Amino acid sequence: MSSQQVGVRPDTPTFTKVILEAGPDGRSRFREEVISLAETKPRLYLSTMIPSVGLILRQSPPGYRMDFHVTSQPQWTFVLSGTLEIGLQDGTCRVFRAGDILYAEDTLPPGATFDPKVHGHNSRQLGDEPVVTVLVRC
Repeated sequence: MSSQQVGVRPDTPTFTKVILEAGPDGRSRFREEVISLAETKPRLYLSTMIPSVGLILRQSPPGYRMDFHVTSQPQWTFVLSGTLEIGLQDGTCRVFRAGDILYAEDTLPPGATFDPKVHGHNSRQLGDEPVVTVLVRC
């Protein structure tokens, strides 16, 4: 959690939402957005309601990896334990650890046929500990 954002009181907590999206060229890219939390009771901060349609619990063992793919539908990934690396076509990688949040919306552009040299992202588990995540579909 971070608390430094323009227009937000310095003592108001925020979450950084890392967004994995498809750009105008169909290539996946990362972008960050701040989710502000409002104090609803003394020392209790909540975001606004975020719609969802389902929840999946996931565990990826050491050595897990997935080749380039797109997200079938937008989803949140909340990392509970372990280390997950997400890689892009341009070689950019981001590492997500316990407490990190990823919002993936890099779906295939309308009318496009999936090309693993252009579209999507890859993922892999790092280290000796399984990656445990909660996926929330939107």
